[in-house]
Amino acid sequence: MERIPAVQNFESVEVSDLISKVADFKAEGYRLVQICGVNLDDDTYEILYSFDKDHVLTNLRLDIAIGTEVESITGIYWAAFVYENEVHDLFGVKFNHSALDYQGTFFKISEETPWKPKK
Repeated sequence: MERIPAVQNFESVEVSDLISKVADFKAEGYRLVQICGVNLDDDTYEILYSFDKDHVLTNLRLDIAIGTEVESITGIYWAAFVYENEVHDLFGVKFNHSALDYQGTFFKISEETPWKPKK
């Protein structure tokens, strides 16, 4: 079996453009791979949305100020509720209009939003 070389692309996206970009990916046949969050500093998160098509990984990089609310993509990719609830529980990011919102109880954790910077 021939191995296909890994290809990965990164593209920055604004909060206001996220839903239209994700909808375009869905229409073009991309599958959602994962969503993850990371602290960039005490004031900013990076949320990375990863999609695959034909063995090419395309990542949408969303940099947001802490406290910024993000529109849920569960209306486009229903299974995103798992990732969005995880990012919510660990970082405190609010996803609006989620198809399945656990409201901070997706994980049983000892402290609220443990990866949110403490100021």
